[in-house]
Amino acid sequence: MDNQIKTASSPELKDYIFTSESVSEGHPDKICDRISDTILDLYLKEDPFSRVACETLVTTDTVVLAGEIRGPDSITKDMIEEAARAAIKDIGYEQEGFHWKTANVNILLHKQSVDIAQGVDSADNKDEGAGDQGIMFGYATRETDALMPAPIYYSHAILRGLAEARKSGAIKGIEPDAKSQVTLEYRNDKPVRATSVVISTQHAEGLSQDEIRGIVHPFIEKTLPEGWMPPEDEIYVNPTGRFVIGGPVGDAGLTGRKIIVDTYGGAAPHGGGAFSGKDPTKVDRSAAYAARYLAKNVVAAGYAEGCTIQLAYAIGVSKPLSVYLNTHETGTVPEAVIVEALRKLVDLSPRGIREHLQLSRPIYARTAAYGHFGRQPEADGGFSWEKTDLVADLQRMLG
Repeated sequence: MDNQIKTASSPELKDYIFTSESVSEGHPDKICDRISDTILDLYLKEDPFSRVACETLVTTDTVVLAGEIRGPDSITKDMIEEAARAAIKDIGYEQEGFHWKTANVNILLHKQSVDIAQGVDSADNKDEGAGDQGIMFGYATRETDALMPAPIYYSHAILRGLAEARKSGAIKGIEPDAKSQVTLEYRNDKPVRATSVVISTQHAEGLSQDEIRGIVHPFIEKTLPEGWMPPEDEIYVNPTGRFVIGGPVGDAGLTGRKIIVDTYGGAAPHGGGAFSGKDPTKVDRSAAYAARYLAKNVVAAGYAEGCTIQLAYAIGVSKPLSVYLNTHETGTVPEAVIVEALRKLVDLSPRGIREHLQLSRPIYARTAAYGHFGRQPEADGGFSWEKTDLVADLQRMLG
């Protein structure tokens, strides 16, 4: 079988090989996402209408926070620094060159622009507007029970299992920084097996490559479906041979630099905007969550095997400029009919999305690693966009 790439211009391609990657919570970019979302949660806990756009940079012994904030004055720089350090500690960084207790934390946050605020805020007969222009995509597919593309789903699951075992003490010698990559073979557009798996994980001094492989291998085997394991010579663990220097000591990190890891692993489009550190008036985040919510409900309701939804907004304008839906030739009812039903069920203005999914809550730090999608809805409202509570209404409306 040729190793062909499936593209939008080749819809007839049914047999192919596709790869997605994930990175752990200890990857430098993910440390930044976690800190940014931790600061967002700090503000939303005090005032659910806070406006936050927090960017983080990490490097050796240094954390820098920058961006725009409009929130309660009761939140001090000391509280922000404490929250950032707590996030680093929870990830597990207590190494030379980057330690939660001793890293320098520079806070350069300032007030939100009044020009942006006047476009976003509701006033008189004006509804709350989008915080910026842009396009956002949502996607769902029957490849996994979570209605997520299989390569990114399993890439996340391997690293999450490793992290949980590391933090519980079940495994020793594994440090926080790690990456995974899962390549799957598709036949007739369905994943059937893994052709290769790559895991690179930071480790303690003195552990050999074979010892690391022995630690990692069971997590791959436990994660992949039965019969999906690739040949042993296609399982690559720390292929450079050594990964002791990791985290911000090995590479600087920035908020929002892993947007494909955050979404669908390249199996679906991405509008370009990052999520972390942004409050839900920013449609980069909230509309991407809404698009996933709608696409997942369409697939869960049985109207398609796969569904892509695009939403578009203009800064300061409440209504979406367009709602595009594609069921990839698997739909059971016309796409325009599905769009009409969805627009009746969910107000897709920024305010409507925020209220429908109850996004003005401190629920974001937990989203910063292992994907924003394909997770279980939580009792306190976390991952509310993963609910399938529109299914019954869609089936009533569409038959």
